[in-house]
Amino acid sequence: MAGICSYGGYVPRYRLNRMLVYQAMGWMNPANIANAKGEKAVANFDEDSITMAVAAGLNAIEGMDRSSFQAVYFASTTMPYRERLNAGIVSAALGLNDHIRTADFSGGLKAGTTALLSALDGAGSKNLNNIVVTASECRLGKPSSSQEMIFGDAAAAVVVGDENVIAEFKGSYSVTYDFADHFRGQSTKFDRQWEDRWIRDLGFDQFIPEAINGLLNKYSIKIDNFAKVIYDCHYVAARNKLNKLLGIAPEADQPNLQTEVGQSGTAQSLVMLVNALEEARAGDKILVVSFGSGCDALYFEVTENIEKQKNRNGISASLTDKAELDNYTKYLVWRNILPGDAGLRSEEDTWTRWSALWRSRKMVLGLWGAKCKKCGSPQIPPQHVCVNAECGAVGEMEDYLFSDKIGHIASFTGDMLAASLNPPAIYGQVEFDGGGKMMFDFTDCNLDELATGMPVCMSFRRKYYDEKRDISGYFWKAVPIKEVK
Repeated sequence: MAGICSYGGYVPRYRLNRMLVYQAMGWMNPANIANAKGEKAVANFDEDSITMAVAAGLNAIEGMDRSSFQAVYFASTTMPYRERLNAGIVSAALGLNDHIRTADFSGGLKAGTTALLSALDGAGSKNLNNIVVTASECRLGKPSSSQEMIFGDAAAAVVVGDENVIAEFKGSYSVTYDFADHFRGQSTKFDRQWEDRWIRDLGFDQFIPEAINGLLNKYSIKIDNFAKVIYDCHYVAARNKLNKLLGIAPEADQPNLQTEVGQSGTAQSLVMLVNALEEARAGDKILVVSFGSGCDALYFEVTENIEKQKNRNGISASLTDKAELDNYTKYLVWRNILPGDAGLRSEEDTWTRWSALWRSRKMVLGLWGAKCKKCGSPQIPPQHVCVNAECGAVGEMEDYLFSDKIGHIASFTGDMLAASLNPPAIYGQVEFDGGGKMMFDFTDCNLDELATGMPVCMSFRRKYYDEKRDISGYFWKAVPIKEVK
């Protein structure tokens, strides 16, 4: 049977209180007070849809054999590249092998469930197995717009296969319409939308019931058979109306995390699904509905294998591990909405040449080092000669993954002169458990939080953004491991 075998999720550490946004821009759009409740998740300055997809994907594949994966699907409407396979970057960062199928899914906000359906078709037909499906979003609303208040950054990932399935796929029903509720042209930075009333009355009120009733009729099942019903609708009144119309009980209505995270585009339905799986029990039926240029409705039944996943990091862990972003203008600079002067050093031409990246791609994207087959000494960057003075073996190295290893801070410094969008730039030496030592940038932390000996984990981040060429470069950074209370 095909279905979901594992799950993972990621919500960025920083949260921006919506009232801070309203206090800064409410003078231009007073009606936004209606959207000022709660907080929105904000990607750090070195995060984007790719890095968040990698974080969610690493959660999902934790403890699994990386050589067993056969495909990676990535869904987003905010992919950094138009002519470079974004899923290929995700796959490399996950540490998977090169002999793998990858694909980008985009264009509409239901691309996340479309990618999931494609993976389920592949697993169901036995053509593919162990497929990582990721969905991630960093959508931008123009300052003072309702979208700026409503949107939030997040990512989710599931592994699809036919072994050790935790949620068996039972079927689906889809409708597709060229319904331009949200639209963004090829060179447009900010999301645009048509009238809210039109989106509610024609979009949500018609498409979601059509998809749900179509699935119920197709499989001769009733709505009250589902323990959880997942659908995207951030309009509170419209959501209440739909619940009443469709007969969705309050306990079956999966929270959409609007006041904690925000509307996360293609990732929204999968974020809610991962959140539901964290609390699901064997026998639960789950209905997942996406929205955007139509709807996909997917029907799952949870199996007894769900008990093996209870300690897996999902959305809940990210919701707990958070820090306040107490400066709205910092958010504007991070998203390149407000120009900020990072100093003369930021004007240096530092992008990585493609030929150099190709030669070092495994180390740069996957954080692969080497391990001596004679003495067992790990080393990063990978070397041809063993660094162990008592060994010195030549040409006796094998690949060794560092991205999943815990390290400790050997030294660190804060540099106010280095170019940074979150000064001071913090970097230092990290010594990995078991061996290996290298210099890394530190992120998701403040200088006064660090101490030598502190444990760190590795996080795939954007190393630079070259505005002249409109390209992003990626590498790994160290994130202090904090006790989550």
